Amino acid sequence: MTKVATLTDAVASIPDGSHVSLSGFAISRCAMAFAHEVIRQGIKGLTVSQCVTAMEADILVGGGGVERIISGGGSRGRFGQHHCINRGIEQGTLIAEEYSSLSMAFRFLAGALGLPFIPIRSLRGSDILKRLQEVAPSEVAMVDDPFTGDDWLVLKPVVPDVAVIQVQVADEEGNAWILGPRWTNEEQLKASKRGIIITERLVSTDMIRSEPERTVIPGFRVSHVVHLPYAAHPTAVYHAYDFDADHIKHYAQASRTPEGTREYLDRYVYGTRDHEEYLELIGGASHLDGLAADPALGY
Repeated sequence: MTKVATLTDAVASIPDGSHVSLSGFAISRCAMAFAHEVIRQGIKGLTVSQCVTAMEADILVGGGGVERIISGGGSRGRFGQHHCINRGIEQGTLIAEEYSSLSMAFRFLAGALGLPFIPIRSLRGSDILKRLQEVAPSEVAMVDDPFTGDDWLVLKPVVPDVAVIQVQVADEEGNAWILGPRWTNEEQLKASKRGIIITERLVSTDMIRSEPERTVIPGFRVSHVVHLPYAAHPTAVYHAYDFDADHIKHYAQASRTPEGTREYLDRYVYGTRDHEEYLELIGGASHLDGLAADPALGY
């Protein structure tokens, strides 16, 4: 059965107040078109979870749609910090559950495996744990090891309402390949109640079946498949296109202030009806061709 849908319809399936887990890592494989459409539709009160916060999370916060963020830190790498997220934390408009990236990976793994909790050593004695005990005391606890009697820190699993995963290849049933680094995307999808796949290429199920070992995301976990080339712009998608450095610098500068963020959103998000108009605004095919990945290197 086909699950192919428009981005508009896929986003409209997410109610206010939902917990959304995102696939991006810094400036790689970010669900940017998804974030733009969430802002256009005015969805509010979201909880966003991510192993390492990426650019799509920052713009969602800047657009006013996020109430809580659960992550292991993050930045735009060489392009600096996430100004919208940091500003929200500093001003108290954004609730932040800040973990280490390892402990976030453990929480997604626990959700994927259906565990009630997962033990971890790495947070003991850290300021991260002290802060979590203040901000999110229901997410961490101590238990006795039934075998040794040792005291163990345990974390509650992350179980998002929906995982939004940007991929390179998928079929109409939602079976998908992630080429290159996967980070915690597989665990995020398996921990979530359902998944939305945004794919650069839509291929036949016969092609997917011809190389079953490459299928990271099984279709039965997916509710919507959105075929949308360059959906991660200005971030990179391995073996599809590189990041758009100039545009990321432009966003980084604009997002330093609330006024600059609003101007950016007015031009690139609210000022465009959909992702196709956005791509035309940033330069269209002639500009995007210059970002195409080298077939050998993947970037």
